[in-house]
Amino acid sequence: MLKILPLTVHDAPTISSLAREIWLRHYQNISSLDQINYMLAQRYCPILIKTEVMSENIWWMKLLLGKTIIGFSSCILTEQPGELKIDKLYIHSDHQRKGYGAALINRAVETMHHNNCHSLILTVNKQNHTAISAYQKYGFKILGDHITDIGNGFVMDDYLMSMTKL
Repeated sequence: MLKILPLTVHDAPTISSLAREIWLRHYQNISSLDQINYMLAQRYCPILIKTEVMSENIWWMKLLLGKTIIGFSSCILTEQPGELKIDKLYIHSDHQRKGYGAALINRAVETMHHNNCHSLILTVNKQNHTAISAYQKYGFKILGDHITDIGNGFVMDDYLMSMTKL
């Protein structure tokens, strides 16, 4: 049975490990191993996840199949009034293309509505063609480039995508 529940601080080590497994498998042909490791350390340290879970303006969700966490997402309010960002959305590769990503997107839309936001944004690596197609299928449109220097000589070369309130 599939369930989406709020992440707890106790889930942080599991999410950190799951993110490493997903990223090493998915991004190996998109980014260098050095950049992947740098970004994992930057974004998926269990201490950081625990801090974000306790934040009022960040919503972490875990996707459970039975009792196993197979995916996760996090949404944050941006500095733009009425805008929510899907900051992370990942499903283990063994469970992709089964509608589970859509379930997390739907939860993000619910969070958007609950917070009286009118747009939902995300950034996606320009080489992540599978994710770009999936997001477009769910109503996201590419607004333009979003290139970010993340430090240590690494750059994220993404598209900014948006979905407006339905």
